[in-house]
Amino acid sequence: MQHGYIKVAAAVPSVKVADCLYNVRQTEALIAQAEGRGVEIIVFPELGLTGYTCQDLFRQNLLLEQAEAAVLMLLDFTRNLDVISIVGVPVSVNNRLLNCAVVIQKGDILGIVPKTWLPNYSEFYEKRWFVSSLDINDTDIRFAGNKVRVYADSVLFRTCDGVCFGVEICEDVWAPVPPSSHLATAGADIIFNLSASDELVGKHDYLRSLLAQQSARTISGYVYSSCGFGESTQDVVYGGNAMIYENGCMVEEGDRFSMKPQLVISQIDVEKLRGERRMNTTFACLPHVSEPIIIDAHSVMQRDFELLRSVSPHPFIPSSGDMARNCEDILSVQAAGLAKRLVHTKCRTAVVGISGGLDSTLALLVCVRTFDMLDMPRKSIIGVTMPGFGTTDRTYNNALSLMQSLGVTIREINIAASVRQHFSDIGHDETVHDVTYENSQARERTQILMDLGNKLGGMVIGTGDLSELALGWATYNGDHMSMYGVNAGVPKTLVKHLVRYIAEHDVDETSRATLIDIIDTPISPELIPAADNGEIKQRTEDLVGPYELHDFFLYNLLRFGFRPAKLFMLACHAFNGSVPDAPVYDNETIKKWLTTFVRRFFNQQFKRSCLPDGPKVGSVSLSPRGDWRMPSDADSSIWLSECEML
Repeated sequence: MQHGYIKVAAAVPSVKVADCLYNVRQTEALIAQAEGRGVEIIVFPELGLTGYTCQDLFRQNLLLEQAEAAVLMLLDFTRNLDVISIVGVPVSVNNRLLNCAVVIQKGDILGIVPKTWLPNYSEFYEKRWFVSSLDINDTDIRFAGNKVRVYADSVLFRTCDGVCFGVEICEDVWAPVPPSSHLATAGADIIFNLSASDELVGKHDYLRSLLAQQSARTISGYVYSSCGFGESTQDVVYGGNAMIYENGCMVEEGDRFSMKPQLVISQIDVEKLRGERRMNTTFACLPHVSEPIIIDAHSVMQRDFELLRSVSPHPFIPSSGDMARNCEDILSVQAAGLAKRLVHTKCRTAVVGISGGLDSTLALLVCVRTFDMLDMPRKSIIGVTMPGFGTTDRTYNNALSLMQSLGVTIREINIAASVRQHFSDIGHDETVHDVTYENSQARERTQILMDLGNKLGGMVIGTGDLSELALGWATYNGDHMSMYGVNAGVPKTLVKHLVRYIAEHDVDETSRATLIDIIDTPISPELIPAADNGEIKQRTEDLVGPYELHDFFLYNLLRFGFRPAKLFMLACHAFNGSVPDAPVYDNETIKKWLTTFVRRFFNQQFKRSCLPDGPKVGSVSLSPRGDWRMPSDADSSIWLSECEML
């Protein structure tokens, strides 16, 4: 395991029913491939060394002896291999036959896990041949030249890197309380399932949903292998499912009904899973009925790390297939949050500062949606544009055009005179474009909005977004403050997509044209004078770095608790040019802005400690009353030190 990832595989060999020699050779071939590709744990189908469909042949001593001989061959084959192999085989224990998974590594049997729940309905009649693990006591047996203890209770296996995994077999996961539930609460990071599930119309979709939900419920990796071509088709057909899940998400899957053996390989992020479990107090507080039996695997050599998983450069942005639905959900959450606050306060007026930038645009659009939901007139939305020293014609005209086309009340208050008076009061030179110069404008705008809200009996709607809160890119007691922050849970990269979605689906042509131009406008606070050509001179991303990188860091830091080294590694993969339409950044650029992100994230916590209310819309939030509670004076030394070593 490196960077928290472990490489696993689900294998589906071709089989011949009751031909153990053929089956073990097919198994060996896939194990060899897996070893060569650095797989750490590989799982095969249920009863794969004999074939699942042997039926009454399971009562034949010759078949059972050949199955044991096949395991002996596997032990010899794997003697010098690091990979842990999990194979299916019938095992006799005190004259009772068990449907088992045998866990093998480096020529040793690490353990034998019997099946718990035996289907005996419809096309299944396993109780004709097998007994359940519930029907035995802990027993020592000799099998394939090894003395092995077969446990009735759950068993965990632990790799030399400390990754714990458990095994269940086919029907076990279909049971009301699967063994994997107990295995996960006992500490299993990954569950491996050896299966023989026949194909029926509609069953595959149900199976995928079942495995996704079980991996999500147990916050685990789930690796599933089911028998395929070569099993008897006397009455049913087996499609050869191979699937890998991680906390409810499909990571990789094979092809059903393949005539060729399959080896489906991917990586499971154990570090992420453990972080999720620590954060989920429901999971963390589940009682352990008894201490688990843990069997340690052999030590192995470390290999060079190569990330196989794809990494989304835009973790906050919904996938294209879900974009419309998710955008609607996000906008509905924002609007519902604001609606409740307006109804509760009996407030019939909203005051929102409109700059012609992305954030204020989204806030205005949310206000419009909210007022429409409440059957309140849009004219009760007071859009206030407050031109200052850095306001360009482009943003000014866009602000006016948007307010006009949306039908809200327009107020224009130029702040230049009042800010100059303030400069005079505090003795500041207007030609010095420092932080005082910039923040004075932001605070003047906020004062105007607050006072106007008081005068009109209106609620001041905050426009700042999640990314700005993370970086502290807001003026303390300036745009940092409002009466309700509708964008508090929306990062900058998502703001742009929401505005584009509304432009394409929910406004007239005039508003659409304005929104598209706002999207194309460089992000800027416009607090210093424009360039000689009238274009925006102060570009936010030139100063604090690309929001795409910062949002990537933010999501993975807050959601999973990843350290800088892992953030850097993941970002290098996400922004290496392999993802269409994603920007490309070299390693030095990523390191530079990661260091900036860490420094600003820690140093600006004091601004987040006193945030106004606002709705959480996704899995990540910075509310001091909700997801993120951090002392304002926390030291960032160890994080910055790791950044320096990248």
